Amino acid sequence: MSSVATLKTRETLRLCTAGSVDDGKSTFVGRLLHDTKSVLADQLESMEKSSKDRGFDGLDLSLLVDGLRAEREQGITIDVAYRYFATDKRTFILADTPGHVQYTRNTVTGMSTSQVVVVLIDARHGVVEQTRRHLNVAALLGVRHVILAVNKIDLVDFSESVFRDIEADFTAVADRLGIEDTSAVPISALRGDNVVEPSANMPWYEGPTVLELLESYPVAHGRATELDFRLPIQYVIREHASDYRGYAGRIEAGSVKVGDTVYLDGGRTSTVTHIDRPEPAESAVNGDSVVLRLADDIDLARGDLISGSQRPEAVRSFEATVVALTEKDLRVGPMYKIRYGSKVVKGRITAIERALDLDNVADDVLEPEKVALNDIAHINVEVAEELPVEDYAARGAVGNFLVTDSSTGNTLAAGLIGHRLR
Repeated sequence: MSSVATLKTRETLRLCTAGSVDDGKSTFVGRLLHDTKSVLADQLESMEKSSKDRGFDGLDLSLLVDGLRAEREQGITIDVAYRYFATDKRTFILADTPGHVQYTRNTVTGMSTSQVVVVLIDARHGVVEQTRRHLNVAALLGVRHVILAVNKIDLVDFSESVFRDIEADFTAVADRLGIEDTSAVPISALRGDNVVEPSANMPWYEGPTVLELLESYPVAHGRATELDFRLPIQYVIREHASDYRGYAGRIEAGSVKVGDTVYLDGGRTSTVTHIDRPEPAESAVNGDSVVLRLADDIDLARGDLISGSQRPEAVRSFEATVVALTEKDLRVGPMYKIRYGSKVVKGRITAIERALDLDNVADDVLEPEKVALNDIAHINVEVAEELPVEDYAARGAVGNFLVTDSSTGNTLAAGLIGHRLR
């Protein structure tokens, strides 16, 4: 089998890096790319020249991902950057997120599609506010695997006691948040210790390297497929000449096949007679964009939900955890627009129960006046018309929503229904 064909058959793991400013995240990503031989020859040559010009002793691996840093210096808004690398065992898509606290909202974006999060910590500083913030986001989004990479271990003389103290602090926070699987690895991204290759400088550490861990995690398949069927209608297609009526949308959860009974608003049911795609299909699963035709002529519109038998209850109020995404504060009282699936309704926040206090992990802020940029808070929401909402599950397949400004349409916050801050 050719190398290209082999690459196509490998499983792909999606991961995200997170860490505070100056924890060495850029160098870590550069080390992964370099040591897995995922750097083109001309890139390597350019990096060697730039490193020499800057008087750097060896390779400045952060130059491989310095584009984001240059953009930040120019004042450009930073978004998630995606890096790609591969080994003999699998391929990887790495979401490289900014480290500054003001870009926490972008970390949410990167983690939302990742199966593994690598949290970097400077061995000299240990667990800090941003570490707790990233762990909280990972827990909220249902990330199952978190790797703690204790970086710059060489700057504390490869001390086992320093590493163990940080590992204990990190584990305590992760356990409190209910994160299922954590691993801690002492690394030096600059020198290459325990990132891809095992280190000879820490005989006391006998665990896997970061890459070995990334190669060992099972690639999750079908978590959204295992849920009950959900298709929010994006568009109703009508052809009056042929009496064609189809309901177009993307299947967000579960699966459907011709002949299935589906459940609609008001307790109505119908049967799927056709699944239209570029080629007619007998079945479809989550992630597929389809047009469904039903046996009954039912008046449905954009925003309505076609579901399986476990249809969520339509409600006028619900609890949720939100992450504020803009500098405009969320407050109790004002009217917002709530976008759930393809449905947009008017709504307001009736209470802000508490906000996560990242300076003191034991005590949250009770009943704060507002939810400010990058805050994580638990709120109560009331909507103007009933919505069939359900608890957040399967990494956003169901249970997520957006809060938008009623006048500008700008997105103010992302929400997870039913989640409570731990």
